Amino acid sequence: MKRKVSMFLISAALILSLPVLAADPVAGKARYAVCAGCHGVAGMGNTALGYPQLAGRDAGYVVEQLRAFKAGRRENATMKAMVAGLTETDMENVAAYIATLR
Repeated sequence: MKRKVSMFLISAALILSLPVLAADPVAGKARYAVCAGCHGVAGMGNTALGYPQLAGRDAGYVVEQLRAFKAGRRENATMKAMVAGLTETDMENVAAYIATLR
């Protein structure tokens, strides 16, 4: 019985982590090219112009911020326009790529 419970928990954890594993940082890098205009190629941002550093951010945090801009929960006209054409997969891929920047 204990083995069945352990196998179930391991299986459940793997299934729940699939969206994270499915993100493609290579595809995200291609989409990030537009972002680099403001946030920089290395994601270091531009504080003088008010563009925050993205390098070092966790993928989960980044994707939630992108979702918030798209849904209108965060207000910024530039970012709203930037995320308007992104799919959920695009946002996850960009977030996965940003998570590789250090």
